[in-house]
Amino acid sequence: MQKTIESLAAIQLVGITARTNNAAEMNPATGKIGPTLQRYFQNNLAAKIKVRKKPGTTYCVYTDYESDCNSDYTYFVGEAVSHLDEVDPNLETKLIPAQRYIKFTTDPGPMPAVCIELWQKIWTMTDADLGGTRAYIADFEAYDERSHDPQNTVLDVYIGILN
Repeated sequence: MQKTIESLAAIQLVGITARTNNAAEMNPATGKIGPTLQRYFQNNLAAKIKVRKKPGTTYCVYTDYESDCNSDYTYFVGEAVSHLDEVDPNLETKLIPAQRYIKFTTDPGPMPAVCIELWQKIWTMTDADLGGTRAYIADFEAYDERSHDPQNTVLDVYIGILN
């Protein structure tokens, strides 16, 4: 796993959302992330997104936190767009705000284990381990061409931090 600090400009996204929390996600009967991903990919919703900036790069965003990683948050899956003028009425928009991030890049591994293991590490990190204090504004996973092989997925996880 690699870790760097990056400052990113705002990213406009189009996709779908669900409101959930980590406790609900631990139980397949109550989790909403899996069904949201299934709906997005099985219905090929990316094809309905106009003006895609990076076709094939999927963003999974955790935002609108009630307080921290133990509270409710909005889960979003979709793609970056160059503008929000032509959004399908069945899709939603989301803005990842400009902020500083700790970027983690995983070693290759099978999905979803590679993602779950990284998040479990992040949840146990102190501010010193992380390299900053979590902002709980927007955190996200970016899945690009390195994630096309589900047995050897590499992904980037961005954790928003306070300056």
